[in-house]
Formats: sequence, structure tokens, C-alpha cells
Amino acid sequence: MAVAPLTAEKDSVLLVQLTDSHLFGNPGGKLLGMDTADSLQRVVDLVLAEQPGIDLVLATGDLSQDGSLASYERFRTLSERIQAPARWCPGNHDELAIMREASRDTDLMQPVLDIGAWRVVMLDTLVPGSVHGMLREDQLQLLDRALGEAPDRHHLICLHHHPVTIGSRWMDKIGLRNRDALFEVVDRHPGVKALLWGHIHQAFDAAREGVRLLATPSTGVQFTPGSEDFDVDTRAPGYRWLRLHADGRLDTGISRVVGIDFEVDYSVKGY
Repeated sequence: MAVAPLTAEKDSVLLVQLTDSHLFGNPGGKLLGMDTADSLQRVVDLVLAEQPGIDLVLATGDLSQDGSLASYERFRTLSERIQAPARWCPGNHDELAIMREASRDTDLMQPVLDIGAWRVVMLDTLVPGSVHGMLREDQLQLLDRALGEAPDRHHLICLHHHPVTIGSRWMDKIGLRNRDALFEVVDRHPGVKALLWGHIHQAFDAAREGVRLLATPSTGVQFTPGSEDFDVDTRAPGYRWLRLHADGRLDTGISRVVGIDFEVDYSVKGY
């Protein structure tokens, strides 16, 4: 596949991940009691204060809660304050057709890009009408081709649904259903350095066969790690930064906002 490089070769590149913003078309829309547009704005403020010289923004799904065009336009407006190229992939709350309409005439939904010494692949795990995720055969083929055509690059694979168990009974039921098919592709390509996802609304950092496994807090509401049943955490919204080095090393961290006045709406029994 023809993939134009996003930037010239550099010793390292800086990426920022925003995920699970769950925005509404109506201003002031709240998820579980949190104004998600306000919390995203505060996360972006934090990014701008902490991260000079960003090379790429990754938005890994559930940008919208209601699937409205206005919600995606609001996400673009808020996130484009970070003056860097961006890429999106869908989550289970997203409406793919509307998402594409909101990103028309841009590269936001382009799934494969080269940046520095790395190749980033954005995968679609959306199953319309379902909370769990699945990689269709065309997505597995796209991944295999993207990895195989750039054997000299280091690879970062991004998706929405978690492809490994995280120790949370209710959440592990709604992860990626065909994770074995994903890892069958990954295991064929030694250049894969990391998998990065959202969906779980919490930080996660582990490894499998030398591949880093990373998940990131929501820019809005958080879920309690290790919970048996649906449970909302009181931790603050945040984002992840990733420094991708030319030699294949990856440095990363989580940063969270402070000072959000938020009380969980316990009348809501899901998300």
C-alpha cells in the first residue's frame, strides 16, 4: 500500500492519545454526571501545558456518545487546539458513517501512516449495535499487509477494544472477541513494538512476547480497575503521551487533570 510519511525521519517523535471522550451533540451533555466536553477541554489544556512539539494525536474511539455530527464537530474543534496531525479510529459508541462525514476532506480516518522510524496502524473494531469489539477479515488483512510492507519500521497498532483480559469481570466480557486472530497476525511480524487502545477508561501497562500492551484513561469518566461489576472510579480524566524512538524504544506516561468538580450520577446503570 502507498503510505506517505507524515514527518521526516527524526530521532524520536511525540504522540498524544485522547480516548473515550463520549461527547454529545448538545452543549453541556453529561455522561454519568460529567460534562464530557468540559473535561475534554481541560485535558487538552493540560496537553498544551505539558507537551511541546507534538507530532501526532491519536483518538482511539468513542469520540461521541450519541453519534451525532455535532458531537464529532465538537471533538474536532476541541482537539484541533493541539496543532498536530491527527488520526481517528471508531469505538462501540461511534457511528462510523457520521464519523466519516465529520472527517471528510481530511486524513483523520486514514488507517496507516509512517512517522519518524515508525508505522502506525489504526484498526476498526466496531460491531454496530454491540458493546464488544471484533476485527473483520478486511481489518486483519489490512493489518497484515501494513506490517508486511514495512519490515524495516517499528510498528504501533491502535484500536478501541482491549485485546487482553484486564482483571475486570464485566469489562472483560466486552473486549475484542477475536483476539487470537489479532495476535496470529502480530506474532508473524517482529517489528510490532506496542498495542494501544481505549475502551476500558483506565490505565493499563503490560507486555506479551516483548510487545507493550497499553491502555489509557478516558478524557471523561473513569472505570474502577479490577471491578467485578460496572463501577465508576473517582480518578480524574487524563491522556497518554508516547515518545517513539528511532531505535524502537518507547517511553510513555499518563497525565491527569486536577480540580474537576464531579459527582457520579449513580442513577445511571451503564454507559
